[in-house]
Amino acid sequence: MAQKITIDGTEYDLESLSDNARAQVVNLRATDQELARAQAVVSMLQTARTTYANALKAELPVEADAKSKGAAKK
Repeated sequence: MAQKITIDGTEYDLESLSDNARAQVVNLRATDQELARAQAVVSMLQTARTTYANALKAELPVEADAKSKGAAKK
């Protein structure tokens, strides 16, 4: 069974495309894979950043938090 690809709503038989067009399909697929990998890395880094921020907040002295709240009320 021939592989099909849909571009802008039109279905093409992959084998009927020129060598250059097939090469561009390969490039698009590789780019999509890299984008997915990069998005996964960004998600991981956002999670790590949130974790580090929460760990920092847990390490801050309680007095500094109370003083800053008191200063804001004045």
